[in-house]
Amino acid sequence: MDSSVLIGPEALPALAELLYRPAVTRVFVLADSNTSRLCLPLLEKHLPADYCLIQIPAGEEYKTLESCATVWATLTEQRADRHAVLVNIGGGVVTDLGGFAAALYKRGIRFVQVPTTLLAQVDASVGGKTGVDFQGYKNQLGVFQAPAAVFIEPQFLQTLDPRQLKSGYAEVLKHWLIADADAFNQHRRLGWLTDDWTSIIRESVALKQRIVAQDPLESGPRKLLNFGHTVGHALESYLLTQPGREALHGEAVAAGLVCESWLSVQRGLLSADDLDKIETFVFSVFDKLAFVSLETAAIAELALQDKKNSGSTINCTLLNGIGNGVFDQPVTVAEIAESLRYYHRL
Repeated sequence: MDSSVLIGPEALPALAELLYRPAVTRVFVLADSNTSRLCLPLLEKHLPADYCLIQIPAGEEYKTLESCATVWATLTEQRADRHAVLVNIGGGVVTDLGGFAAALYKRGIRFVQVPTTLLAQVDASVGGKTGVDFQGYKNQLGVFQAPAAVFIEPQFLQTLDPRQLKSGYAEVLKHWLIADADAFNQHRRLGWLTDDWTSIIRESVALKQRIVAQDPLESGPRKLLNFGHTVGHALESYLLTQPGREALHGEAVAAGLVCESWLSVQRGLLSADDLDKIETFVFSVFDKLAFVSLETAAIAELALQDKKNSGSTINCTLLNGIGNGVFDQPVTVAEIAESLRYYHRL
């Protein structure tokens, strides 16, 4: 499942070396309407002149089978064979969807990830998870399929607005909370803004790779990486149905970090002092998500569709102290709803 990950200014030249190999019959590039405008110009000089661009609209609402069909139709019309390579340049939607489309076309063609958002660079592009949303549920369809390689150019972060950059920071925070208390405490004192994103990306990717190497198919320790995502995915899915109230993935995960930390306190795993540290750090970066108390039951019900569940049991990752995640902790819909009410009262 492991893929080579190159980070820094040498990443895109290394991509060119891969794409110009004789064994590659054709290069296809998947981008959304934002990355084709903002990021493709930086990538283009590293691509063969005859590459074929496949563009989809930007946004989580387009992370669908219909968008995959657009990719598959173009690959078919262009007679892409199994020696073609799909280059996915974009954020988590593009890297997840592109990997899924490549894994299914002709039972699998090679793909590479060129993540352009912080969220995709530290999380979505690394680890071999691919997928799309289905019937309102996050990542309901997907496969484990490792990319041929991941090429991370931190310069792409300059194209992001502060909201998108913060969204990715939620995944960095998650990594520290489950496995690196020292980094959490260091950055809690320093604040979230930095002039050295490259170091943060390297450290975050390395942490995720160590966990994934132990459990490529998510039957054990890899579930730690889902901290914040049981509540986060439920919130994100619910708010996607509320026009004008949509939350970015990282914004929903940040709320999930608070809710699931609170659940950890209720189980006697996390101290109230640590919960206060987590809340203070999270709210120094993120605004609270807006929902009313009456909505918490409907949001919590969505957690029943979480992929980590076993039957009707909601399996959650919680914290046994900062830097020490514990997975497969059963929680009820009522407890999820109560954690949301706690968040709402803050």
